[in-house]
Amino acid sequence: MKISRRNVLKIGAMGAAGATLGMAGGGHGMAMATQESGAAKAPPQTTLQPCEEKLPPPFASLKPLGKRAQPVGDDEFWGRIVLAQRLMSDAKPQYAALYVTPGTSLYYFTGIRWWPSERLLALLIPRVGDPTIICPAFEEGRLREQLRWPIPVRVWEEDASPYAIAGQWLEDRRSRTGRVGVEETTRFAFLDGVRRTTRTIEYICGDPITVGCRSQKTSHELDLMKLSCEATCNVYRAVFASLHPGITDRQVSELLSRGFQQMELSGDVLVLFGKYAAQPHGTKQPQILREGDLVLIDGGTTVEGYQSDITRCTVLGTPPDKLKRAFDLVRKAQDAALITLATEGTTCGAVDDAARAVITAGGYGPGYKYFTHRVGHGIGLDGHEQPYLVHGNKVALQPGMTFSNEPGIYVPGDFGLRLEDDMVVSETGGADLLTPGFSPSLEKPLA
Repeated sequence: MKISRRNVLKIGAMGAAGATLGMAGGGHGMAMATQESGAAKAPPQTTLQPCEEKLPPPFASLKPLGKRAQPVGDDEFWGRIVLAQRLMSDAKPQYAALYVTPGTSLYYFTGIRWWPSERLLALLIPRVGDPTIICPAFEEGRLREQLRWPIPVRVWEEDASPYAIAGQWLEDRRSRTGRVGVEETTRFAFLDGVRRTTRTIEYICGDPITVGCRSQKTSHELDLMKLSCEATCNVYRAVFASLHPGITDRQVSELLSRGFQQMELSGDVLVLFGKYAAQPHGTKQPQILREGDLVLIDGGTTVEGYQSDITRCTVLGTPPDKLKRAFDLVRKAQDAALITLATEGTTCGAVDDAARAVITAGGYGPGYKYFTHRVGHGIGLDGHEQPYLVHGNKVALQPGMTFSNEPGIYVPGDFGLRLEDDMVVSETGGADLLTPGFSPSLEKPLA
């Protein structure tokens, strides 16, 4: 299971609960964990069917994406390495090489998915010439199964130093006195190990290269992200149509997971009811849906590795006026962010400022008092990636940059309401949604 803030909250909820749900036997991961607590006891669940039985009727329309989702090709992966080399050459001063360990950047450049462990596997991309991979010897066969083209592989045995091998490679490339960029998620041990073997090399932040490559998406990447957004909205639509009094947050999570599975995808979701939605990243408390409660669903899926992150809200029954007003304010803040995103020469920070001004003018301010987080984050192979739409960020917006657009209002002990769509800075200077459309209303959460 992918570790994320949403799944961490599911794990926490398991610890707070005491009895296994009667809705399914055997258990299906986090969502099927216990539900009772000392504070509240869920009524008997009779309407949500076990996982072996059919989903509610609204799920019948969910179909796999099939050939609509075209994988990234070998030429695209190689083109990304060429782009990294060009950025290394254009930098002043130049980079000698880029040091990448397992994670989404490794996948971005090579198509290789590798679980991080204490054993070093590293991709070394020189400014000029072919890259190489440092790999544990006993893992070489598994690595070669994933190679998209014949990348040279240097292996190390269990009693050898992979860092010495990496240092020798740098020396062979005459890079020993150069600057080597380090990918931002690299573990300290992996950096420190190679640094100790090559004391004349300067190791610096590799963001100008990795973020420089990844932040501006190609048309193919955007197509995959749009499919991811579309699939997420389709699953949400089926779930919202299946809500009823007495359903629990964990049962809604299970419906969402099963909806993605029906599309041959995997999803990651956060479900909050009523006052608990005032905690933007959720709670471990078990929740039971009652008439008049707000329902917030935040999550997404991946298509060929590219993520969506979408939040929609509805109310079981008739929305009260205070929630309608909050919805209207948050939608206006989304519009302000989108318009500012399209302004030529604007910065990431200005987008946050524009959205926050709308929320504050509506009486939910100042600053972070009720709108407690930044308005958005970059998104792509990672659900959260650079650059970020936060006050003070001077990074200039460029065509192809993709972001979440997620203003919210959170009143502790009362309600929380967030709307989140994904968007892109277009080549023509405008800004476009990657989601099928903004949320029309609390009564109709999806376009």
